[in-house]
Amino acid sequence: MGGFRTLESIAHSYGKLASDYGINVVHDMATGIDRDARTVTLAGGGVLPYDRLILSPGIDFVEGAVEGWDVSAQNAMPHAYKAGSQSELLKAQIEAMPQGGVYAMVAPSNPFRCPPGPYERVSMVAHVLKEQNPTAKIIIADPKPKFSKMALFQEGWNDNYADMIDWIGPDFGGGNVSVDPAAMTVTIDGEETKVDVCNVIPAQKAGRICDIAGITEGNWAPVDGHTMQSRMDENIHVLGDATNQGDMPKSGFSANSQAKVAAMAVRGALTGSKVFPAKFSNTCWSLIDTDNGVKVGATYEATDEKIAKVDGFISETGESAELRQATYEESLGWYAGITSDMFG
Repeated sequence: MGGFRTLESIAHSYGKLASDYGINVVHDMATGIDRDARTVTLAGGGVLPYDRLILSPGIDFVEGAVEGWDVSAQNAMPHAYKAGSQSELLKAQIEAMPQGGVYAMVAPSNPFRCPPGPYERVSMVAHVLKEQNPTAKIIIADPKPKFSKMALFQEGWNDNYADMIDWIGPDFGGGNVSVDPAAMTVTIDGEETKVDVCNVIPAQKAGRICDIAGITEGNWAPVDGHTMQSRMDENIHVLGDATNQGDMPKSGFSANSQAKVAAMAVRGALTGSKVFPAKFSNTCWSLIDTDNGVKVGATYEATDEKIAKVDGFISETGESAELRQATYEESLGWYAGITSDMFG
């Protein structure tokens, strides 16, 4: 969204998993899980047997979470919270805004994928508008009284995008929102505003395959943090955004950390090898403006009740430009490392 990378540069192939590691990569949609037979049915008609099944389906959206919006409206008011064509659409809409136009975001309720994500997006939209459309306005309607890295983002917005961004929390109606995709209006606490771009990020739930498998409780899939096994089926492991993660945020770093715990548990179950105590970590970096990076993170351990936070850290307000640049560069190194870890 901010123009710092292309979409192509953050797309990755599964080719090395097949060519270098001998993994059978099947590009198809899973449409059914028979837990008794231990099989996965594919949209193309295939059926895959399993000894252990790992699910990492990400998110789907809660129907009716934002009055006036459903997925049929995603081209008029994109969510862009499942990357790809939605990301490109939202970026194009932002760049096509008239001078002095209005970009509105409807932020999601907790919990949701990438807690700092909506606010980094606002920062990146503001970065583009400051250069291309400096009289434009940004409105955030938020049902939450606080959000991840709130003080850091608000400091950054004041320093870099003065008078452009208006965050409306629940005390001022941020939780009482409806939209009209046909009219391109957003109504906050009864006050209707005409907007040029509206990014609706609805409340979220586990990817649909978890519901199909019957392993959800409420909106999410509960797991045993020691092994990432579903609490409904010991032969299924769930990781990433779809899970009820205890104290861990729903992030890519978290999912990677959980994947290693799940892999170790599967290896132990199938080969009898030693399974070490589960340890987890997470760091979320966010870019506020050029070379202005901030971060938050923590370490976690499994308890019988949940994945529990052990300790944490967060960037401080008022940090030097040199430290903020170093934090941003650290995020680039992490991204290169984690994508190599995942895709080879």
